[in-house]
Amino acid sequence: MSITVTENAAKQIEKQLQARGKGIGLSLGIKKSGCSGFSYVLDYADKKAENETVFEQFGVKVLVKEDDLDKLDGIELDYAKEGINEAFKFRNPNATGECGCGKSFSV
Repeated sequence: MSITVTENAAKQIEKQLQARGKGIGLSLGIKKSGCSGFSYVLDYADKKAENETVFEQFGVKVLVKEDDLDKLDGIELDYAKEGINEAFKFRNPNATGECGCGKSFSV
């Protein structure tokens, strides 16, 4: 199982954790939602739960619930600026389709 965090994403995670003043990393998960079936969920992680796996790159940790690993295995988490917009980007090799807005995916 692997989760890849780009250097840009790691810098943004670190920046957000510093601004927040606490946290051990970023929690990455999925939920049933959107027009394609699933959407990504990002949140701060303050501690590791027993059912989470930790992936660490560029000095930051991304925690993923074991139940979500099959749909997120191999994903690359990036952070990009496009014009005036900036956001985390998900490159998921397990996704078989995405909705037009890019907010949800199917597997």
